[in-house]
Amino acid sequence: MTTTTNRKSKFFRKKLRKNLSSVFNLSIILFVIALLIFIFCQKEKSLNVQTLKINQGWGYTITNNNRVIIKQTVIPVISEQKSFQTEKEAMTVGQLVIKKLNANKSPTITKNELILLKIRL
Repeated sequence: MTTTTNRKSKFFRKKLRKNLSSVFNLSIILFVIALLIFIFCQKEKSLNVQTLKINQGWGYTITNNNRVIIKQTVIPVISEQKSFQTEKEAMTVGQLVIKKLNANKSPTITKNELILLKIRL
């Protein structure tokens, strides 16, 4: 009687292992498919900087897929409401902001960064 029970037990263990193995393989396949779908369906960041002429000087806008996400008409961080003096200055700071956004960092600009970029304050 022990051998019959032992055989049945081995049979069920083999069957259980086989079923778990196929479930595991199916789970891996589904995970890979879901990951590929996620990667291909995710919208790519299409960040662009454009300068804009304003009465007091220059500013910039950052767009993502043609939607404005940042519009900066004054130099950030300084206490005055002063615009960039040249288009080049506005573009330089805008490009730094895009670089930060692409690196998943905060897009804030520090006074030290403005000094390093030689922005006239």
